[in-house]
Amino acid sequence: MKQGMVMEMGIMLLYGCILIGMVLGGSVDVILKSEVMLPFLESGASSPAPPAAPKPLMVGLTLIQGADAKGAVCLDGTLPAYHLHRGSGSGQNSWLIQLEGGGWCNTIRSCVYRKTTRRGSSKFMEKVLPFTGILSNKPDENPDFFNWNRVKLRYCDGASFSGDYHDEAAQLYFRGQRIWSAAMENLMAEGMLNATQALLSGCSAGGLASILHCDEFRDLFPQSTKVKCLSDAGLFLDAIDVSGNRTLRNMYEGVVSLQKVQKNLPSTCTSRLDPTSCFFPQNLIANIKTPLFILNAAYDTWQVQASLAPPTADPQGSWNECKQNHAQCNSSQIQFLQDFRNQMLDAINVFSMTTQNGLFINSCFSHCQSERQDTWFATDSPVIRDKRISQSVGDWYFDRVDVKAIDCAYPCDSSCHNLVFK
Repeated sequence: MKQGMVMEMGIMLLYGCILIGMVLGGSVDVILKSEVMLPFLESGASSPAPPAAPKPLMVGLTLIQGADAKGAVCLDGTLPAYHLHRGSGSGQNSWLIQLEGGGWCNTIRSCVYRKTTRRGSSKFMEKVLPFTGILSNKPDENPDFFNWNRVKLRYCDGASFSGDYHDEAAQLYFRGQRIWSAAMENLMAEGMLNATQALLSGCSAGGLASILHCDEFRDLFPQSTKVKCLSDAGLFLDAIDVSGNRTLRNMYEGVVSLQKVQKNLPSTCTSRLDPTSCFFPQNLIANIKTPLFILNAAYDTWQVQASLAPPTADPQGSWNECKQNHAQCNSSQIQFLQDFRNQMLDAINVFSMTTQNGLFINSCFSHCQSERQDTWFATDSPVIRDKRISQSVGDWYFDRVDVKAIDCAYPCDSSCHNLVFK
């Protein structure tokens, strides 16, 4: 693991140099690099150190054999894959599917680059992954889902499991929708067909995917099966950046067009809005029939860094210190971030009125809080009204109480595990 971290940090430095050249060239590939590099960025980030924890469960990689016959392949044509840890006892017939995140690719150039990483090829995927947070097998770390069948579906298509196109000239397979279908078919054969309870979850680009595929997931099961969905850090907003442009919209437009995503977007949205708008969760969530829980930091670090104040929108670097450490933000920058939080609250207004849906919007500078043990369930985990994220999700899933937890604005929450980039 240490050797892998050294390698990733080396790659981060290498692509930092490449990123400068891309900014000067004005390419929107910069947002792809920012998202792809998020795991590297977070490896250089710190938050309040949690107490020493036992070693996490390590789960091996399973290639989905026969998926290629269905055209369900990664960007480079390799087989898609997942990690599965079997449930036991009372959780033997309960299934949790976690969709991996890792950004998007919006141009031929960025997708060709992605083929050389674990985000575009199973050749480069880790052979084992730690299962922590919502995937943990320990009851004291994951009290409600520890003994379920837990799956992490790897992400190697670059369009939140929603594209369907083959670019022969570039030798790129945009087969996210087919990967989704092949994975679900495979898992049904592995026992998910007998599920009495199921939860589709995902982080970041996987959180967007859990929204896009939520009703499809519901339709896999009989009505007697309890099915819900969770989107963690997937509420990407169609927001104006610090230069007055829409960086994320411009990038999403490339993803939707290049990977032919339109035909797989919900018709409830495409019948009234353009395809790019229908890739934004804010235009989808009100029409999802299946119960959905939205977990998001109001000051999501990825959106701050790559959507609100990317280098292309801030060429002078006036936001650099603020992006690395929120404590360095000046008053006007804080106000800009407060406006972003208000946009997020506006986006979930109608969604929150439905009793079946759940919310946990904390005023933290974080990203993907269900996968990290220190933010999911620990002695000092983030809380809203004295309730942790794991407790809130569990209460909502098992219908113990309604959960509509919206934090007060920054800086009121002292329980945050804010990411600080060095």
